[in-house]
This record gives sequence, structure tokens and C-alpha cells, in this order.
Amino acid sequence: MSGREMQSFTQFAPHYFNFMNQSFSSKKPTVLAKIVGVYRIGFRNKLTNNSLRQDMLIMENLFYNKKTVKIFDLKGSVRSRYVPSSSKSDVLLDENLLEFICDSPLFLRPHSKLLLSQSIMSDTHFLSQHHIMDYSLLVGIDESNSELVVGIIDFIRTFTWDKRLEMWVKASGLLGGHGKMPTVIAPELYRKRFCEAMDRYFLMVPDKWHGLGVDLESCVHADDDIVCS
Repeated sequence: MSGREMQSFTQFAPHYFNFMNQSFSSKKPTVLAKIVGVYRIGFRNKLTNNSLRQDMLIMENLFYNKKTVKIFDLKGSVRSRYVPSSSKSDVLLDENLLEFICDSPLFLRPHSKLLLSQSIMSDTHFLSQHHIMDYSLLVGIDESNSELVVGIIDFIRTFTWDKRLEMWVKASGLLGGHGKMPTVIAPELYRKRFCEAMDRYFLMVPDKWHGLGVDLESCVHADDDIVCS
């Protein structure tokens, strides 16, 4: 991590661990990737007396023991979010996903769609409250188990003055972009765009239970009886 990122993390870390503790205690769904630890590595060359110090943040490996055939890093933006894929190991971006789902849509069962949506809404609300932006949803497609493996990563960067300047320059069109919304935007706007995009990317497919109980909404209780119109 850079010095700025380390400073941001030390301010954000207590809130993160408190949020994760509450989520696990209350069994509240979350897709925030788990932070394993933060380490400072130091090295000094005895011959040259040169020294090196690096701060490292270690996060869980979302794809451990998974056979992922495609991996996407999604931010909800289509500005410069395309990778000309040349190998199966490439991490693809939003425009690659849009290209992919034209032929192979990513369908979720109603329960899975609900859990994913609730997790993303809750997690991003927490992040925006602490001025965090520029995070991604990392998605792996495990075809052997017919699973999507997901987790929000890169949630250390705060909306500092340099990010405000970058947003203004990109929004002005001085660097091109063809009028598209810049990648770097204020935390609440970033959250709104992110949530809307993730809702579009993952579609719900009805199962055999879908729609059951709809007619019960027109039922009213009369003493101990239930009367339906």
C-alpha cells in the first residue's frame, strides 16, 4: 500500500472490523472481502546500506479451491473498461462482461439474487458513509459447480482532493471519454452507479416457487377466519 492508502486504512479499519463483526453476529449477508492482516516488510542491504519498507494488506483468496474459467473486475462503468483478452488468465472488465452476457447471461435464482442485492446495497452504503469509492466487485465463474463467486475488493481508497480533481478533469472531457460518466466520482454517486450496474449485470430467473403467495395479499382476517376476495 502507498503511504496515503495506509493512512486511509488506519482511519477506516476500526469501522470495517466493527461492521464485519456485526454482520457475522447478526447473520447479515455481506460480500466485502475479508482482510486477513496488514504487515510492514522491511529490508536493509548490508553492502549498500539501502533500505526498503513496504506496507502490505492481505485479503482472502476468493477463488481458493475454485475452478474459475473467467474472472471479472466490475466497477459499474463502461469508460475504459475493456481488456482485449488474449488468455484465460486475464482479468476482464465491465465492457467484457457486457459482451459476454449477450451470449451467456448470468442468471440467478430469486433467493440468490435477493442475497446478492441486499449484500451489495448494505456494503456500499457502509462504504459511502466512510467516503470510500473506486471499489470493485470481483466475480469468478466456476462452471464445474455452476457457481458465481463474488466479493467486493479494493475498498481502501477514499475520496481525497486528488480524486476530486481527477473527477473534474474526466467529467470535463478534456481527456476524451465521449461524454461518458468518469470512473472516479463522489462516493454516493459511485455507490448509486455501482448498485444499478450490478442489478443489471445479474438477472433473476424465476423458479417453481416464484409467484406463490401473491394472491394472499388480497386476503383479510375476519376474527379467526381468513377471507380472500
